[in-house]
Amino acid sequence: MESRIPRLLLTTLAAMTTLLQGCTSLFFYPDQQTYLTPDRLELTYEDVWIDTPDGETLHAWWLPAEGEARGHVYFLHGNAQNISSHILNVAWLPEEGYNVLLLDYRGYGRSSGEIDLEGALIDSEAGLRWLEANRETQQLPVYMLGQSLGGALAIILASDWVSRGNEPPLSGLIADSTFSGFRAIAREKLGDFWLTWPIQIPLSWTVTDQYEPIDKIADISPVPVIIVHSVKDGIIPTHHGLRLYEAAREPKRFRRTDMPHGGAFMLPEYRQAVLDFMEEHDSPRNDAEEKANKN
Repeated sequence: MESRIPRLLLTTLAAMTTLLQGCTSLFFYPDQQTYLTPDRLELTYEDVWIDTPDGETLHAWWLPAEGEARGHVYFLHGNAQNISSHILNVAWLPEEGYNVLLLDYRGYGRSSGEIDLEGALIDSEAGLRWLEANRETQQLPVYMLGQSLGGALAIILASDWVSRGNEPPLSGLIADSTFSGFRAIAREKLGDFWLTWPIQIPLSWTVTDQYEPIDKIADISPVPVIIVHSVKDGIIPTHHGLRLYEAAREPKRFRRTDMPHGGAFMLPEYRQAVLDFMEEHDSPRNDAEEKANKN
C-alpha cells in the first residue's frame, strides 16, 4: 500500500501538469490491439485508407449493406481503444440496409500519427469527405452516428458542414452518450477526485472551449438530430444529453435509455428507435431544400 500511494500521487501530478498545459489529449485513450474484426461477425468489409490534409493516413472499415442500400452511416467512436472494440455498435446496420464507414482517428488502431483534439476534428472531416467522393452519396441519405467523444466530434463536424453548405447534405445526426462540453466534463471529472476537487475550476479552464458541442448543435438545424442518453450512464451523466437536446433546434428528438455508457445499441428497441429516425428522414435532399427555401 505504501508504494502505491506515491505512485498514485505521481500519476495525479502528471495529469495535473498536462491539464495546466491545456492538453486536450487527456480525452483520448487509443491503442493498437485488434479486438474483433468484421469477418468474425460474418460481415463483408473492406479496409479503407484515407489521407488527411496534414499528412496522416487513417484506417477505416467499409461495411456494405446487405441487399439494396438504403443509406450511409458514418460512425465516429468513443475515446478508448479503436474501431475493432466499437464495431458491435454498428454491426447490426448492414443487415438493415445501411452501408457503414467506421473510422479510426490518428494514433488509433492502424492509423498513423498522434492524437489531439484538432487532429481528431481534421480526421472526422476527412472521413466524411472520403464518403462524399467514393460512395455515390448524392443518391442515398447520409447519417452521422457519434458515440461519447465521437458524438461531440460529430456535432462539431455537422455544424461546420451545414454552415458551409457542403455536399452531400446530411440527412440526420445521432449522438449517443455524448457530453455537452469538453471543459464541462473535465470539471466534473476533476471534481470526482479528492486531490483535484479543490482546484477543479481553475484546472478545467486550461481545457479549450473553442469546440464546445453545446455551442455548435443549434447550427445543425434544419438537419434532424436525435440525442440518445442513458439514465444509468456512469461516465457521462444524463444532464449532458438533456443540455444538448435543449440547445438543439427543431427537428430534434430525445431518447432516454437505461443501458450502461455506450451500450444502447445492444438492445433491439434502441436500435429500432434509430432506424425509425433514419426512415423518417430518408431523403438526401429534403433538408438542403428546406434550408434553401428559408434563405
